[in-house]
Amino acid sequence: MIRNALIFAGWLIDGTGKPALKNVIIKIEKGAVVKIVKSDSESKIHFQKTAKGYADFSDYTVLPALVDSHVHLSMSGTPDLKVRQHQLEADFEEIKPVIDAHIYNHMSYGIVAVRDGGDHLGHAMRYRNQCFDFQKMPLHMKVAGKAWKRQGRYGKLIGRSPQKGETLAEAIQKELLELYPIRPDHIKIVNSGINSLKKFGKQTLPQFSLEEMKEAVKVAQDHDLPVMVHANGYEPVKIAVESGCRSVEHGFFIGEDNFKRMADYGTCWVPTACTMKAYANTLQPESPEACAARKYLEHQLNQMALAKKLGVQMAVGTDAGSMGVNHGHAIIEELRLFMEAGFSLEQALSCSSKNGAHLLGMENSEHFSVSNSVSFFAVKGSPGHFFENLEKKLIITDLGVTC
Repeated sequence: MIRNALIFAGWLIDGTGKPALKNVIIKIEKGAVVKIVKSDSESKIHFQKTAKGYADFSDYTVLPALVDSHVHLSMSGTPDLKVRQHQLEADFEEIKPVIDAHIYNHMSYGIVAVRDGGDHLGHAMRYRNQCFDFQKMPLHMKVAGKAWKRQGRYGKLIGRSPQKGETLAEAIQKELLELYPIRPDHIKIVNSGINSLKKFGKQTLPQFSLEEMKEAVKVAQDHDLPVMVHANGYEPVKIAVESGCRSVEHGFFIGEDNFKRMADYGTCWVPTACTMKAYANTLQPESPEACAARKYLEHQLNQMALAKKLGVQMAVGTDAGSMGVNHGHAIIEELRLFMEAGFSLEQALSCSSKNGAHLLGMENSEHFSVSNSVSFFAVKGSPGHFFENLEKKLIITDLGVTC
């Protein structure tokens, strides 16, 4: 984060969702924004002549750094099934450089924070505890460790189940006490299956009842930990929301009633729509599975439009590590899908920066506002060329100016 700077931005996207501003001077002192003013050629020349450490980004769009609110750092987006299976079984020393590479990939696309959704062996959490160096890799890394699932149900690749005779709440409490003072940043619970690519729209039963989920969320809250819930389908989502979870992940077939609940409860939705586009692009184009994936994507985009209309808080998460979903680059695809669902570029970016920061508990790094501390970067060109220049990595992630 820049502590002291005076920057002229050709365009500023402030992270609130408001339209971009053209020709803006941003003054930062001690890491916080102290002034944002519109500029003209005369004031720009004056600042160039008088300001120490002045930086001219006339040809750039400056914006808050991005957040990917759903990733799996120990997994790669490769479609090679043998490689994918091997990564699920590999030991930590083999996976460590994989996570290294994924973190650098995220940073190279202007991503300043990621929220990991768990892995079967807990490699991401071990990496955070033993290897992560924020000075070398200035990215905020929030981890779940291993997710929780019901015995015999979906989720083994990202977690494990309570022991026989043990409730979900008891299992979470036991592990948190055993891990203390080292612990995850959030609890991940799997409360449904995944989308069937054989039968479009097939919904699975909840993995845990409302009572079980409420008890689990209460334990997490007692330890000041939010809960993210993998939930597809009306009933699994309803249970997740009414249990008091912080966010619903994926959320295919949520339904209007659940969206209204989420708006009332303040539950955040992370739709991960790009997973279905990745499946459609990776599988044989005319296969039933690819056709189903395209239907899921269309349905999810319609849901995103409805959620926006109903005032549901939404955050951008890619599920990077899923097949065809590559770390870092996937943020472009997910942002584009938000726009297909009716969001402006500025609104989509706000769902990543402002809403993502809020979801991860990074309240002072969410958007450009006087008194806020902002992690930000610059992308070459105007907002109209944002995606093509981000794709080309024509960006500056360390503005490196002081005054």
